[in-house]
Amino acid sequence: MQRTLIKDANARTEPLDAILLQGWVRTRRDAKAFSFIELNDGSTLKGIQVVADATLPDYAHIQKAHTGASIEVRGKLVPSQGQGQKWEVVAASFTILGEADATYPLQKKGHTLEFLREIAHLRPRSNLFGAVFRVRSRLAFAVHQFFQAKHFCYVHTPIVTASDAEGAGDMFRVTTLDVGKPPRDEHGEVDSTKDFFGKKTFLTVSGQLEAEIFATALSNVYTFGPTFRAENSNTSRHAAEFWMIEPEMAFCDLYGDMELAEEFVKYLIRDAKEHCAADLEFFSKFVDKELMARLDFVLDKKFVRCSYTEAVEILTQSGKAWEHPVAWGSNLQAEHERFLTEEHFKCPVTLYNYPRAIKAFYMRKTDGCAPDRQTVAAMDLLVPGIGEIIGGSQREERLTELREGMALHHLDEKAYWWYLDLRRYGTVPHAGFGLGFERMLMFVTGVSNIRDVIPFARTPGTADF
Repeated sequence: MQRTLIKDANARTEPLDAILLQGWVRTRRDAKAFSFIELNDGSTLKGIQVVADATLPDYAHIQKAHTGASIEVRGKLVPSQGQGQKWEVVAASFTILGEADATYPLQKKGHTLEFLREIAHLRPRSNLFGAVFRVRSRLAFAVHQFFQAKHFCYVHTPIVTASDAEGAGDMFRVTTLDVGKPPRDEHGEVDSTKDFFGKKTFLTVSGQLEAEIFATALSNVYTFGPTFRAENSNTSRHAAEFWMIEPEMAFCDLYGDMELAEEFVKYLIRDAKEHCAADLEFFSKFVDKELMARLDFVLDKKFVRCSYTEAVEILTQSGKAWEHPVAWGSNLQAEHERFLTEEHFKCPVTLYNYPRAIKAFYMRKTDGCAPDRQTVAAMDLLVPGIGEIIGGSQREERLTELREGMALHHLDEKAYWWYLDLRRYGTVPHAGFGLGFERMLMFVTGVSNIRDVIPFARTPGTADF
């Protein structure tokens, strides 16, 4: 007999004379002549009740069906006699596949998120994390659906790279050299020419630069893969390893970039509401009671577009006592971004045209700017509760201006010779953005810590599992 997922069993419209279920015991309650087992196999939030009659030949084995044990049940799917459930299974036989004793950490009681992070190998079996990772799976699928429907090509960009897309320097070094006795050059420095790749290499912070290569050949492309930052940041919003979605479009300007980014965010929210309704209901009940209202808020309202300069004026005239002072030329912080979305505009916001000095070298210089207020065609999408969820820009397609930007950020042109070639041979206006997948998941689920929306968090001092 073929196994039936509990998700499919719960969705049936007719009973079944024979059904096979396999899963893990959540709870077991023994009565005089029966035992009641709540069984879950991870396919859905809601488990199913199994009723085992004490007259079953293998009933004695039910004493081993503790919380966490895996079992196989054969029986009939019948209308449930209890409240709050449509179906239950009357067992004809059951088998203990894997025992779990009283030391099983996920007993039926409340557990802190901190404790659950310590047992990341077991936490997906909990209601919360089962729901989180089902939503993560669905949204990953939706990402590909969105771009494939628009005829974007999916490009696998390298994880090991010699270039720094952000120019930030917070990169993990990749080396096979003996760190205790590395080879030295004539100046006493570590000789990277003796390393595996013959030069310094790192884990990538972004697939953008390589995506630009393919955009100038295939027009519209996107990447979706892991990226890495070696910044020693212990906040609820930062991780050393996270996943990025990065589309890149040839023959596109900043406004086309903003249009796609806004459409993309709304698409993912709509998809989650349609396909993950039960899990979102769970989050709105137990994680964030304002979740559904906030998702609808972004779905129902248009993004307001506001320049960085206008935003600074709004913030400085707000009368607020900011933890981080606001001045033209400084980075906006989460407190500023949330004020703009939640209090001032009361809708999602797209900020654009940021100061050139605080943005990456590849962003297109805005024409006609005053020398002391030079800006680039960059944009950030801000949503309530999170702040920035997408960052992007029109890329600098002009060779002279790109070289000027590299000099401004003290970058060696020799390291980016191929990137400069893209501007020498058939250059075109092009634009793109990056969406941190975990940031999107935090927004859609209401889960407030990035460590709880990624299967195995990589943060400073933590690389377990």
